[in-house]
Amino acid sequence: MTTELLDLARSIALEAGELAAARRREGVEVAATKSNIVDVVTAADREVEELVRTRIAEARPYDGILGEEGGVSGGSSGVTWVVDPIDGTVNYLYGIPHYAVSIAVVEGEPDPATWTALAGAVFNPANGELFTASRGGGARLGDRAIRVADPTPLEQALVGTGFAYDAGVRREQGAVAAGLLPIVRDIRRGGTAALDLAYVAAGRLNVYFERTLNPWDHAAGALIAQEAGAVVKGRGDAHPSSEFIIAGHPEVVEPLEELLASLGV
Repeated sequence: MTTELLDLARSIALEAGELAAARRREGVEVAATKSNIVDVVTAADREVEELVRTRIAEARPYDGILGEEGGVSGGSSGVTWVVDPIDGTVNYLYGIPHYAVSIAVVEGEPDPATWTALAGAVFNPANGELFTASRGGGARLGDRAIRVADPTPLEQALVGTGFAYDAGVRREQGAVAAGLLPIVRDIRRGGTAALDLAYVAAGRLNVYFERTLNPWDHAAGALIAQEAGAVVKGRGDAHPSSEFIIAGHPEVVEPLEELLASLGV
């Protein structure tokens, strides 16, 4: 079943990405704001998610769906699809070619603390890169198997992160970044959590951490990173959550988590 789910996730992600890219070429405007003025949604976000929901319903009508724009629609199969139609909407809005369609398939309730991820696909239509993974089946970039980077000291680590929409949280995150910069090789803020996690899987980032993510932001990327050999977790032994997520080689995650704790994260 996992192979079939991955094949379906892959095909839907590719089709949805083509639609997102087409709408980007036509021109994009803000359709609404969510939590505040910098937390935007475009008409394309909604259209792409509707396409994804339609394709899932056609293929697997008894599955549930958790989508960023449409919320939860229940199912009876015990399987839920976790969908971010355009992760990196601000990049998408500005024409920055770093955004992704993220689709994960999980078993259990749509809660990262309890679900079991089965398959995931993260597709950046701007450059054609497709990251995929299935539980126990490894992670791939296109047709190529990928692995996390070998462990490295923090002073040689390239660290990925992101910033929240809330101004107060952003202020705290800026202070943490200032504390990290003298200690690590450098920091990258790509603006797309799904791709940040996929980049950990591909060895393009040594480690990644962030606060305030939603389940759809990391569902597919977390599985891809795990299948590439990364540990993906919350604080201590906790599952990833909106409170905190960190991903990377275990020997890099441990010292970075300790450093972040000392910085107040």
